[in-house]
Amino acid sequence: MSEWAVEIENLTKSFGRYKALRGVNLKVDKGKFLTIFGPNGAGKTTLIKILSTLTNSTSGCFRVAGFDAEEGEELRRRIGVISHQTFLYDNLTAYENIKFYGQLYDVENLEQRVEEVIKEVGLFLRRHELVRTFSRGMQQRLSIARAIVHQPVVLFFDEPYTGLDQHAARIFRNLLAKLHTGKRTIIMTTHDLSRGLEISDMIAIMVSGRIVYSQEAEKVDRQTFEKIYFAHVDGETSS
Repeated sequence: MSEWAVEIENLTKSFGRYKALRGVNLKVDKGKFLTIFGPNGAGKTTLIKILSTLTNSTSGCFRVAGFDAEEGEELRRRIGVISHQTFLYDNLTAYENIKFYGQLYDVENLEQRVEEVIKEVGLFLRRHELVRTFSRGMQQRLSIARAIVHQPVVLFFDEPYTGLDQHAARIFRNLLAKLHTGKRTIIMTTHDLSRGLEISDMIAIMVSGRIVYSQEAEKVDRQTFEKIYFAHVDGETSS
């Protein structure tokens, strides 16, 4: 097994003449929390979709939890994906939603596991209520329960703060911190510098389909990072 949780080598993705990814190279240690920052259109969502096997790359290769795109079924059993789209069923209860996804992954002791993850995201008292009655923040927390019910070793968060008010975002941030135990590798994409810097071990900047900067979070302070970030973003915009 590889020492890396995620390995990406010269990954590209084109949509006709438009190049969404232009040779992405990245390695992420097991158990680390990496945040990839970048403006809208940088290619962050495309990268997450490829790594989670929701779409194919044009060229290059990657491995997640030791599996590549050719081993998609095994790879998917080891990952969880959370985005601004919750992938929940409005006409089912919270409990029914998580149980349904648990059945897809053949989770053992399913009913016990469903209750565990719903407790973990703070929704146990609302577990038998329909998801359509939940606030945006509650649905996003339930989407985490959905994504971790099968105990994945890698979690992908794609712009998870989208649509959350300040209160919901604070609860969500605290939940992310609880998930970061070193047992899971977490990769999050965002354009929100302050929230992303709070909880990351590693940070990277993605601009125009490339990773243009990466560093350990503890080695750069917020003010310095902001200067680096905007220098890359503004430089690309003006070029």
